[in-house]
Amino acid sequence: MIRFRPIVFVVGLMLCTMAAAMILPAIVDVADGHEDWKVFFGASIFTFFIGGLMVLAAYDDKPVQLGVKEAFLLTTISWSAVTAVAAIPFVGLGLNYTDAFFESMSGITTTGATVLVGLDKLPRGILLWRAVLQGLGGLGIIVMAIIMLPFLRVGGMQLFQTENSDRSEKVLPRALELTMAIAGIYLALLVICAIVYALLGMTPFDAICHALTTVSTAGFSTHDESFGFFRSPALEWAAIVFMILGALPFVVFIKALRGDRGAIWRDAQVQGFLSFLVVVALTLSAWLVLTREVPIDVAVRTASFSVVSVVTTTGFAVEDYTAWGTFSVGLFFLLKFVGGCSGSTTGGIKIYRLQVAGILTRSHFLHLISPNRVVTLMYNRRRLPDDVPFSVVAFLAIYMTTVGIFTVVLAAMDLDLVTALTAATQAVGNVGPGLGDIIGPSGNYSTLPAGAKWVLSFAMLLGRLELFTVLVLFRSEFWRS
Repeated sequence: MIRFRPIVFVVGLMLCTMAAAMILPAIVDVADGHEDWKVFFGASIFTFFIGGLMVLAAYDDKPVQLGVKEAFLLTTISWSAVTAVAAIPFVGLGLNYTDAFFESMSGITTTGATVLVGLDKLPRGILLWRAVLQGLGGLGIIVMAIIMLPFLRVGGMQLFQTENSDRSEKVLPRALELTMAIAGIYLALLVICAIVYALLGMTPFDAICHALTTVSTAGFSTHDESFGFFRSPALEWAAIVFMILGALPFVVFIKALRGDRGAIWRDAQVQGFLSFLVVVALTLSAWLVLTREVPIDVAVRTASFSVVSVVTTTGFAVEDYTAWGTFSVGLFFLLKFVGGCSGSTTGGIKIYRLQVAGILTRSHFLHLISPNRVVTLMYNRRRLPDDVPFSVVAFLAIYMTTVGIFTVVLAAMDLDLVTALTAATQAVGNVGPGLGDIIGPSGNYSTLPAGAKWVLSFAMLLGRLELFTVLVLFRSEFWRS
């Protein structure tokens, strides 16, 4: 039987945390002499009141323990509840609730799609709030991916089980220690990134906001031109480094800090991810040099930034890569499916699933060539658990089916095929920018119909929670137990 009391308690604590976070943009607006501080302060009081009631109603002096069923429901309910209250300041600042919810969902899920225009003229409080949402969302995503999803047996996440024993029971006994380690590393990366950005020419405010949205691989900027506003090669290379760091498994950082210095470089997923980025970036660089006569240094930098930004699902832009020709358009469409590493802030399919799919394909061909041959499936110097191949294949099938369904739904709302297809792809993959004149790297989601924004909000939530896979892979006994 599912225990709702701890779920209500934890969600209440999360709402109280969001209420505290709303004070930060209020302080900035007070310092700037802007009246919007009242909106954030009022939203903070309301959110704290709701969260506090939930905490008081569900408080129990016994230790809070969540099983697999409770963890599954918690991830879904908490993401929805946090998004709903995080939208309140946007409503108070003039957005209708559809746009406010879309912006909030895009921030919390670190997608980076936006309905706001004229960012350069907006109050600093609302710009900071967008960045804070993505910073908090990035941390929550890592914790969920490392602690909860392996226990839920989702799409091969069993490979990254954080606790080998008694995995079907309690999720939280070891979670606090792991969460603190993750939070410490995440905070350290944020601070270092902000300092580097400031040293390379950003204002302190821009440095903080962009650090929050870089390490979380989220992509909200304080300027309409995104990262291209700064016109700084040094800042672009720094962003490349921190986007990659945000896309690496945080578990390997923990191992490295505990003395295993080679953990990062020995990890098969990290090796595959970095190799993929290098090959694609160099290929695109060569294309720009040969067909667009772009200087080599500029080609390498802009190609590397754009490839890393899309693959890591960050969504920053320095140039409109759709203007580089049809080859570039096709390439970036495919890159929106890839994603970074598991246990990171990124969305998408994830590198390890593509690697496992490659292993399965190779095994199948070897079996066709030699039917009697016994092929042991190995990944990262370990034998693949028996249920991982099915989980990965099922995930890939459901992922593509989900993109297809959302494409059809959006097309039914009179969106052109390019807009519908790439909007669905980016939403499920939590990438941010799409392709085409409406939602491309230089576009905006503000002109989409209200119905399309709700559909995309739901797609962003599904993509971040990997809910569609959970629903299919769970046995009926899970819910009856």
